[in-house]
Amino acid sequence: MSRQEHPHEQARRITVPDITARKGGEKIVSLTAYTAPMAALLDPHADMLLVGDTLGMVLHGLPSTVGVTLDMMILHGQAVMRGAQRALVVVDLPFAAYERGPQQAFEAAARVMAETGCQAVKLEACAGAAETIAFLSKRGIPVVGHVGLRPQATNVDGGFKAKGRSVAERERVMAEARGVDEAGAFAIVVEGVAADLADELTTSVKAPTIGIGASANCDGQILVIDDMLGMFDWTPKFVRRYAGLRGTIDEAVARYAADVRAGRFPGADEIYKLRVG
Repeated sequence: MSRQEHPHEQARRITVPDITARKGGEKIVSLTAYTAPMAALLDPHADMLLVGDTLGMVLHGLPSTVGVTLDMMILHGQAVMRGAQRALVVVDLPFAAYERGPQQAFEAAARVMAETGCQAVKLEACAGAAETIAFLSKRGIPVVGHVGLRPQATNVDGGFKAKGRSVAERERVMAEARGVDEAGAFAIVVEGVAADLADELTTSVKAPTIGIGASANCDGQILVIDDMLGMFDWTPKFVRRYAGLRGTIDEAVARYAADVRAGRFPGADEIYKLRVG
């Protein structure tokens, strides 16, 4: 009997060991998710859903991810966990929630996991990140590392700039990747780096790599769902648009507005009538 005949049967959720076992094997499909309805749509297709701090820019109109708070991450993490039954769910630790040291990171991560039910957290490879990842991992908190272009460091970098195009940058990115790998990160997001560096990095670490603007040879890929679905006029170079929902929504809303102004909506089929008897 198929799962379709048992609509209430709970799907087996993908685990951290499932993801680590994919190193060098079947590619890991990852996408961002911020709401319960979108998580439910993505869940059958994605191995990993990331509640990314990009939600600050995508949903809240912030200029960068720096203004995102822990409460915001928890709120959206709870929503995604309501919508996803199968995919492994990872929640970003936002800016200023972990940089002070392992204890601060543990308190933030423990709160995120306890209040959302997610399986892991993600943090960017800032100074001291390896020590923090080791501290969390030893205390039962799985961690995804993030190297290369680090959105939370946009004020230092002067914008969102690709990394690994100079010898010094290459050495720094490789050192970050090896550091978070040896510290116990079970996966590493590699963002905005030269493709050959991403290839070298992927073969140099034990953890599976998840590329975004990196290389097809990474162990998996992730994109921001709103970029991939074409919700914005501009998207980064590394995004492939699989739909053009911005245009579709604009057309639908224009038709709705025209029908309202012309008195065509609501129609006879869309109103309630008095019941007789």
